[in-house]
Amino acid sequence: MKKRKILFLGESYRADAITWMKGLKEFGDFEICTWELQTPNNSKLNRFKRILEYILSPVSIRKTIRQQKPDMIIAERTTSYGFLAAISGMHPIAIAQQGRTDLWPETSVLYPLKKLIQKYAFKKADLIHAWGPVMTISMREIGVDMNKVLVLPKGIDLSIFTPPAHSPKRIEAIVTRSLQPEYRHDSILKAFGILNQKGIDFSLTIVGDGTRLQFLRDLARELQIENKVIFTGRIPNTELPKLLQQSNIYISMPITEGVSASLFEAMACNCYPVVSDIPGNQSWIKHRKNGQLIEIDNIEMLAEELIWTIENVESRNIAILQNRNFVEDNANYDINMKAIAEKYHALLNLNK
Repeated sequence: MKKRKILFLGESYRADAITWMKGLKEFGDFEICTWELQTPNNSKLNRFKRILEYILSPVSIRKTIRQQKPDMIIAERTTSYGFLAAISGMHPIAIAQQGRTDLWPETSVLYPLKKLIQKYAFKKADLIHAWGPVMTISMREIGVDMNKVLVLPKGIDLSIFTPPAHSPKRIEAIVTRSLQPEYRHDSILKAFGILNQKGIDFSLTIVGDGTRLQFLRDLARELQIENKVIFTGRIPNTELPKLLQQSNIYISMPITEGVSASLFEAMACNCYPVVSDIPGNQSWIKHRKNGQLIEIDNIEMLAEELIWTIENVESRNIAILQNRNFVEDNANYDINMKAIAEKYHALLNLNK
C-alpha cells in the first residue's frame, strides 16, 4: 500500500517541528515533504524581503502541491503558515497554534490583520492543535468550533529524557530558552548576582543562541559572576538530556508562553522548575508545590525563591517525583504522537 504523504508548512529546522514530523513518520508511517520561507528574519531589509516572499508564497506552495501530490497539509502558527495552508485549496488541513494566542506582539500595527488571518485559518482548518489547555482560552473567546480542536502536547521522548542517578547538592541551574529579549535572561543573571553577593555557591548553564548572547556575556562580567555562568551556545538536541541531568533547577522566565516542551524535558530529568507566573506555566506548575511561579522581572523574588528551593530539600524531592510521573502520564511522546497520527489517518479516511 502506498504511503500517505503530508506537506509540512513551517520552519523545519526547529526542534518542535522535528519532533512533530519524526512522530508522524514513526507512528503514522507517513512520508513528509516540507515548504518554508527562505528569507531569514534577522534584519529590517530581510524582514521586508520575507514579507514580500510571504505575499508571493501561495504560488510556490501550489506548485509544491502539484509536484509532491501530498494527501494533507499540516502547518505551524495560525497567523503565518497556518493561513498559507488555509488558502492552499487543499484538504484536509491541520494547523497548530504555537503560542498562547499566536497574536504576538499585541502592540504590532499588524495585530488587526493577524486577527482576521487567524480567524480565516481556524475556519478553513479540519483539525486545530492546541498543545495545551492554555491555548484553548483564546480559541473559545473568538468562537472557534471546539469540535475541531485536539488538546494534546506532542510530548517528549522519555527514553532519552530520564532522571539522573544522583542530584547535586548546591544550585546547579540551567536555562534552555532562546537568547531573545522575551525570555528575560538578564533578569535571571541579575538574580544570580544577588545570590553571589549573599555568598551562595552556584553554577548556571545557559544553553542556546540568540540576539542577546554578547549582551548577556557582558552582563555576567559586570555582575562578577562570569566564572560561574556557562554559555554553551547552540548545541545538538542530543546533548541536552545530559546537561539537564547534571542540573537540579530549571529556570524559564518568558513574558508569554504557549506549551513549553523545554519545561517537560526538564521535569522528566528531575530538574525542579522555577518559571514565570504566566498562564502558560500556571497550567502545569503550582507555586511551592511542584515548582515556583515568579513575577516577571522580579529579580528579588527570583533570588529568594531559588534560596527557598535549595533549602527545602524534602519538598523539592517530592516535587521532582510528582513531575516525572506527570510527564509520563501526560507528555509521553510515544503515546501522544501515536494518537495524533491516528487522528490524521481518520481525517484522511473521512476526506475520501
